[in-house]
Amino acid sequence: QVQLVESGGGLVQAVGSLRLSCAASGGTFSRVTMAWFRQAPGEERKFVAVISRSGGSTVSADSVNGRFTISRDNAKNTVYLQMNSLKPEETAVYYCAAADPGTWYRTQTSEYDYWGQGTQVTVSS
Repeated sequence: QVQLVESGGGLVQAVGSLRLSCAASGGTFSRVTMAWFRQAPGEERKFVAVISRSGGSTVSADSVNGRFTISRDNAKNTVYLQMNSLKPEETAVYYCAAADPGTWYRTQTSEYDYWGQGTQVTVSS
């Protein structure tokens, strides 16, 4: 059983930056694929970025490509999401998720086994 705790959310002005962190415990962190999703009010939870177990491979959603970077530190059991050039429409609750061993490339919420409680990111215009 993996427990995930996000941090780093807050209020930021448009075109500003934030770095989210997600600390994992209760499992072998280096064995799980990690990802970030976000959910705006009234919308479905959507994929943002995923990183392989080693950290050697990443994929980001087209909407954030070139602005957001996912990374992980397996020694610290932590995954990060660096967000630059933020837009007001990216205001949402951001969640980290972990998937048990298997194919690393997963973008659907149903493919993830563990979720954090979420951290609010608000981007003002």
